[in-house]
Amino acid sequence: MGEAHETIFTMEATPVKYGAGASQDAGWELKRLGIKRVMLVTDPRVAALGLPEQIARLARNEGIEVVTYDRSRVEPTLESLQDAADFATEHEVNGFVSVGGGTSIDTAKVANLVASHPAPVMDYVNPPVGKGRKPPSPLAPHLAIPTTSGTGSETTTVAVLDIPDLRVKSGISHRYLRPTQAIVDPELTRTLPAEVTAATGLDVVCHAAESFLSRPFDTRPRPDSPEDRPPYQGSNPVADVWSAKALELGGRYLRRAVANGDDVEARGFMMLAATMAGVGFGSAGVHIPHSCAYPVAGLAPRYQPHGYPDDHPFVPHGFSVIVTAPAAFRFTYDAMPERHRHVADLLADGSPPAPGPDALPGVLRRLMRDVGAPGGIAELGYGEDDIPTLVDGALKQQRLLAVAPKEVGEDDLRHIIAASMRNW
Repeated sequence: MGEAHETIFTMEATPVKYGAGASQDAGWELKRLGIKRVMLVTDPRVAALGLPEQIARLARNEGIEVVTYDRSRVEPTLESLQDAADFATEHEVNGFVSVGGGTSIDTAKVANLVASHPAPVMDYVNPPVGKGRKPPSPLAPHLAIPTTSGTGSETTTVAVLDIPDLRVKSGISHRYLRPTQAIVDPELTRTLPAEVTAATGLDVVCHAAESFLSRPFDTRPRPDSPEDRPPYQGSNPVADVWSAKALELGGRYLRRAVANGDDVEARGFMMLAATMAGVGFGSAGVHIPHSCAYPVAGLAPRYQPHGYPDDHPFVPHGFSVIVTAPAAFRFTYDAMPERHRHVADLLADGSPPAPGPDALPGVLRRLMRDVGAPGGIAELGYGEDDIPTLVDGALKQQRLLAVAPKEVGEDDLRHIIAASMRNW
């Protein structure tokens, strides 16, 4: 008998409250969640804008004690996440509220995980990098309030981290990491610089495209136990709806959101797209561009992006994923041509390109150029001599590569990364 194939997919999503001014409900939501002493997680840049203090005041007005952790690191590291986890344990909080981009939300996820089920952070990191330990029971309540329009972390089961000693990025993934409630308020993105809007918006596009173009859920082997069913299950009818709408909104509004910070309509739709993409890829998963992105961002690059804190060079996540997307999707085209064409049409916003393997790569390159993204891996500080190391780092992301719509090996990754050195 042949191997039994999966017949089940799971769709879970964070409850989301969306709309201009929705963040004013933060205190009420925290009280509703039964939180008495909350750890507010943010980063220094967002803290300087005063947004976290506004949320803290709303919480205090509901009689909730607030302890603030404002040391979240843009692109978190193993060390920074352990610091936040130690802070949470020391202050004996019974709930979390994250205010910021995906890095603050991810930091809160990991702090919550370790405070709820004490263990070194590395124990929870996905194998083969870490031990892949699974939390035995749900975590404390977590209210996520994003201030960027990109990661969708407010809806996902994943936290991403950099492990400098291993020169690689990896993640922690489990259904219990998904925030309990999210508040998505477009007003919070008005001050977001153009380059940050571009990077986070391209992350939305890549999340949604990878999810829609992932391996169908019913082509995976059936697991021996429901516990072994992976969080990233492959494309499925429900995830497709969320991913496709996110692609449509990204194609229509990302250029406008980058061009004008006061275009609240465009900023709002990009925040909605980020949340929708998060729901989509939180079920279906991401694959080749994200697998390549982890070493691109994790190998101590010299790139210093505009609009971000200048205390350390790093590659914004949205840029690290998008630079290999054109070549990756040209590689996967023959596995599902009609789906690739549909993604290209959605992103083209009413101007469908000529069909073929270069349609989607062409649409992506135009979008990247229009919003000022780096032109390739070389622009991020790498050269041809770095390709073997980048390939090795991508190969470590087997959890993601397994979601690709066709098998991808070392030679395939080498070709994709080499072709991505310069996209134009």
